[in-house]
Amino acid sequence: MIGFDDRLITFIMVPVVSFIVPIVFFGRRFGRVPEFTWKVYVSTVIITTVLWVGNRFIMIWMRRKYPQFEETRKRIWMQSFIMLMFTLVSTNVLDYLLKDFCGFMDTQYFPGFSKMDIIINANSSALLCTLTVVAIYESVYFVHALRNSVEEKELLKRESLKAQLNALKTQVNPHFLFNNLNTLSSVIPDNPQQAIDFVQQLSKVYRHILEVRDEKNIPLKDELEVLKAYAFLLKTRFGDNLDINIDVAEEKLQKKVVPLSLQILMENAIKHNIVSSEKPLRIDVFAVNGTLVVSNNLQKKNQLPESTGIGLDNIRNRYKLLGNKTVVVQEDANSFTVSIPLIEN
Repeated sequence: MIGFDDRLITFIMVPVVSFIVPIVFFGRRFGRVPEFTWKVYVSTVIITTVLWVGNRFIMIWMRRKYPQFEETRKRIWMQSFIMLMFTLVSTNVLDYLLKDFCGFMDTQYFPGFSKMDIIINANSSALLCTLTVVAIYESVYFVHALRNSVEEKELLKRESLKAQLNALKTQVNPHFLFNNLNTLSSVIPDNPQQAIDFVQQLSKVYRHILEVRDEKNIPLKDELEVLKAYAFLLKTRFGDNLDINIDVAEEKLQKKVVPLSLQILMENAIKHNIVSSEKPLRIDVFAVNGTLVVSNNLQKKNQLPESTGIGLDNIRNRYKLLGNKTVVVQEDANSFTVSIPLIEN
């Protein structure tokens, strides 16, 4: 919430500000009236410390309450009002207590200064202290936030590119091409129209990968359309050994997901599980409680094929960079389930 270790700057600035304020705002000098005494300095240090620490706490509290960038304007306005009230109330209460109870501040009024002048100067100096705190902490906070934003943007770009390249690599690797060409060759003699459909769906998958290469998130409707094309390829290959059920309500289709996430999850389900007539694999895709769920019955292969580099970590990282959204993975004896957040427009 602070963005840096502020202990050193606090230990330096509180004594310095406490030294400057009596000289600038009250005309205190050494060796002449109004004299700068150790009691004046100690009292100023007390007030400055309370204001510094109190306003620092208010800023941390407000940043936790309004952490999103879109809420910055609201946070600044509310934070400024609360800090102003805290500063004025604390200054006058502490001034009264130190002057009338502790004896730290003498009651001598300065030549040419009325009581109201003293009050105005005291509050002005307190506001100066508050503005100093705000200037230091907000400057560092925004620099820190800007640096994090740039780093996260670059990381998101790398993660997206990694997913796109890995997905493309998977689609063009010899095993994938062999499986699909083998499926196509077996379909052509018996069902030419299905063979044409197969080629069209394969082309649709490739085109989608190229189209989303620069996108951080895409509408769920678009991702599901390509997922259906990918499911068509798999169903043509595995037949009744694979059951894919996609059931997402119409009102959910305009929400967004990270590109290629559903294809990756379905591919992982095929890669890690047995698909056979004795052990058919069922994959369900549905939306519930603001998430999209991809679930399959668990029947792990004894020996996994060579990894392509596509996995849950990539999806987790991209969702994290889009707002600390969590991808939930659940596994039990019978099923494996991944829930990815649906992103609001």
